[in-house]
Amino acid sequence: MKQRFVLDTTAITDAGLRAKEGYESICESAQEILDLIAKARLKLNISCYIPYPTVYTELVSFLKRHKCDEEVFIKLDTWLVKKTPNRYEVKIPAVIFYEYVSTMRQKINKGRKIAEEFIWECSAIAVKFADNREELEKEIGNLISKFRDKYRTALRQGILDSAPDLDVLLLAKELEAGVVSSDAGIRKWSERLGLRFVEASKFPRMLKEYLALIEEGKTESKEEEELLI
Repeated sequence: MKQRFVLDTTAITDAGLRAKEGYESICESAQEILDLIAKARLKLNISCYIPYPTVYTELVSFLKRHKCDEEVFIKLDTWLVKKTPNRYEVKIPAVIFYEYVSTMRQKINKGRKIAEEFIWECSAIAVKFADNREELEKEIGNLISKFRDKYRTALRQGILDSAPDLDVLLLAKELEAGVVSSDAGIRKWSERLGLRFVEASKFPRMLKEYLALIEEGKTESKEEEELLI
């Protein structure tokens, strides 16, 4: 059975992937992973897709911000299959929508409680530093920063919060493909949809293992042929 994978932006840009593989920059990471994808395509007939235009545009913008060489973009266009998911034909079980709405309700309630806690804390700080405007602004600024981090974690972790995230799942569902990402929300809902999920940090080593076994098989076949001569 032919293997297909749908890549999220993090399949190329994930910081954990760079640390694990020893890549020093985003551009080096992109270059090396695209080279592996090219070899896997030619030697193993493994196809890697990227949702177009959502994830493709996101990834290109990210690589341009890091001033990657033109060669990286040529490889991206050559070896990643750009495809728009068929949003009208892909069928998603109703229970998934039910669970998603339930999850969002829980997160909204959690976010409301966090906001209430910080409002009370902000009130206390306002009273404490009422006569010192400079110190008041400093404390409020720190509090806002803490609130943003906590609120973002509470609401965004484990959910699909963008069109590119959703397109990754829809395209994978359409193609019966595996999903490559480091996003917790994509992972959670990939599993709920019964899709194969591969951590972005493990994807390069998986391809390397496939390719190494192919080369090993070729070497053994060559040795057997030589023995028969």
